[in-house]
Amino acid sequence: MGMCLPCLGGATEDVVQTPDPDTRRRQLADAAEKRQKENVHRGIKNPEAVERKKRKQEEMEKQQMNSSSSGGGGLRWQVG
Repeated sequence: MGMCLPCLGGATEDVVQTPDPDTRRRQLADAAEKRQKENVHRGIKNPEAVERKKRKQEEMEKQQMNSSSSGGGGLRWQVG
């Protein structure tokens, strides 16, 4: 019956203290950000190359939008 009493003597050394709320919040935010990055790049061997390709595609689309909105490709009628 008294088997638990000897264990209590060293129990205070084994207690892990939790960090203050600000530190804990920062740790949780860092962990969430890390998980999010891992999920975004899951299954991709070279995420940097994918990002470069995506940026290049966006630039090309932007250039197409700018060139088509300037009226460079439409038909022009000449009245005369």
